Amino acid sequence: MSEDRSRARSRQTHQGRVLRTSRVTPHMIRVVLGGDGLRDFATGSYTDHYVKLVFPVPGVSYPEPFDVAAIRRDLPREQWPTTRTYTVRVWDPDARELTIDFVYHGDQGLAGPWAAAARPGDTLHLTGPGGGYAPDPDADWHLMVGDESALPAVAVALEALPAGAVAKVFLEIAGPEEEQKILSHGDVEIIWLDRGDRPAGTTLVPAVTAADLPPGTPHAFVHGEAHFVRDLRRHLRHELGLNRERMSVSGYWRRGVTEDGWQAGKAEWNRQIERDQDGAE
Repeated sequence: MSEDRSRARSRQTHQGRVLRTSRVTPHMIRVVLGGDGLRDFATGSYTDHYVKLVFPVPGVSYPEPFDVAAIRRDLPREQWPTTRTYTVRVWDPDARELTIDFVYHGDQGLAGPWAAAARPGDTLHLTGPGGGYAPDPDADWHLMVGDESALPAVAVALEALPAGAVAKVFLEIAGPEEEQKILSHGDVEIIWLDRGDRPAGTTLVPAVTAADLPPGTPHAFVHGEAHFVRDLRRHLRHELGLNRERMSVSGYWRRGVTEDGWQAGKAEWNRQIERDQDGAE
């Protein structure tokens, strides 16, 4: 797919209808969307495909057909819907079913409470998908690191590994009840790290930096809370000697900042990290 077509697809608005929901773990809710509104939805070869879920402002009537770009062009900012970014856990084009896993923290946030209350027949608009990572089949081995927000993307990547591909995976969760069964054809070792009520990344940074890693050059995927991602990027660049092309590293969220605030400042945050960690390279 050309870059222009990919960008156009990532901006396209779709509508999904809730088909069913389930609890994967106590704090992970799975929602399966379907319906004719997904007829033009399609994914490519990436394992970190994501969509922007669109939540309307209560009390605002939006023109039909619902189009996020047109809304932002024609309506005042205070009437713009709120978006939240989520990984495509599964896309089944034959059944036309889109599966999304939501981390749920009670009444906190916007998307989690929506997922908890979702019932068959409810509708949700979304744009996308975007994406940019898939495990390199020629890599010596794979390093995957994430908190709950990255768990769906890590699971998709592990499911895509070919037989014999070596992967070492570090996943931080709130407690053992949040562990999931992830199937893979690869030679995979998953280290589940229980964070408890401590900040995200508390266990990930020391576990990864002290780990006995396989020989060779890995293809790394490190995603989740921005602070631990920053610290592990430094480790990958300077201790493991990886270049940028061998890493997919990004903060999905940043503690103390809403997604709207994080997205507004994310590009500059990343540029500053690159300047600090990569120097004149």
